[in-house]
Amino acid sequence: MEKLIIQGPSSLAGNVFVGGFKNAAVAVLPATIIQAGVYNLENIPDITDIDCIETIFTKKGMEWKHHSNNTVTIDTRALATHDFTDDEMSNIRASIYFAGALLSRFGKAVVALPGGCNFGERPIDLHIKGFEALGAVVRQEYGKLFVEAPNGLKGASIYLDTVSVGATVNIMLAAVRATGSTTIENAAKEPHIVDLANFLNNMGAKIRGAGTDVIKITGVSELKGHTSYTIIQDMIEAGTFMIAAAATRGNVFIRNVIPKHMESLTAKLEEMGVGIDTGDDYIHVFPKEWPLGRAVIKTMPYPGFPTDLHPQMATLLTQAQGDSTIKETVWLTRFQYANELNRMGANIDVNCPVAVIHGGEGLTGAPVSASDLRAGAALVIAGLCAQGTTAISGVKYIDRGYENLVDKFKHLGADIERVDD
Repeated sequence: MEKLIIQGPSSLAGNVFVGGFKNAAVAVLPATIIQAGVYNLENIPDITDIDCIETIFTKKGMEWKHHSNNTVTIDTRALATHDFTDDEMSNIRASIYFAGALLSRFGKAVVALPGGCNFGERPIDLHIKGFEALGAVVRQEYGKLFVEAPNGLKGASIYLDTVSVGATVNIMLAAVRATGSTTIENAAKEPHIVDLANFLNNMGAKIRGAGTDVIKITGVSELKGHTSYTIIQDMIEAGTFMIAAAATRGNVFIRNVIPKHMESLTAKLEEMGVGIDTGDDYIHVFPKEWPLGRAVIKTMPYPGFPTDLHPQMATLLTQAQGDSTIKETVWLTRFQYANELNRMGANIDVNCPVAVIHGGEGLTGAPVSASDLRAGAALVIAGLCAQGTTAISGVKYIDRGYENLVDKFKHLGADIERVDD
């Protein structure tokens, strides 16, 4: 058990470099098992979700070699089982992607139902709908998902009732080797969907339309089992540092980013009075107006405001003038951070699906606990703004998605330490 100890307040300054996108990496890695081969992947983030996937791979006899600069080489040729029911499968949400990948390779899969951060029920009904449309028979028993296509996978037209990143990923993984063509309507448009499509196309898949709400996949009998690929930069990590800079009245260059991916956040920060300047691969956040103005935010699938930046933004809004609102439309139980921020002196009222943040309240350090990955990031930002000492437990959640978070914040001038509890 570890804690983060933060002495605040801080004003961040300097340069920070963003790592590989967690949400892209956890989709691309299962895709490597579709075709037996050797894969060289760059910009893989050093986080515990990736450690968990590495454990799953190695327990199944596949090789995983680390190189410098966050590069790994994976050899999936030795995989000989479609049964992925190890305990590690229940530790991360992305483990569900092994269902689509195994179904594509073996025509059947048995996987443990996924875990991940605890901010409410996240059903897999749309994943199942997609598999069944492709000709698979699916059942759930004893905490496991059984999927089998006795007559092979066949292309189909699939309409997702709601936009789902996970279902879009799993259908793509299964459909690339199905017979015929598959169309996914109302597909997710997130950058990591595009990244997965680019990786699969590098393997010889035929995917068009990724990044739009209609994705078309022409199945192929075999993919190329040897390829190299670089994971895109993490837009949520970039957004977290942008918000932290704004909340602390900092002057920070966030580097190794794709500014277009950040447009929904950039627009809100500028609306509030934060200074923003962008280049080809950087975003400069600097003080412009203080106090910051209120904001009205509604989380939406990409390109809307991302739900994964909701808790961090709530912390920033405690520093703004007036009453702000965040309406959550993706994960309706993401508000667990509110009680912890209120312990630090925030004034947040939650009437699901809306949080009202009464800004202008000074934060003070307190012992708090991270309930999930992004809530943990919100508490770190709060600790940087607060007077006094903030002790954050639940560090394991933060480790799931942020690489070297303490070192990166220390490099920006934060007084933050990781200590044994």
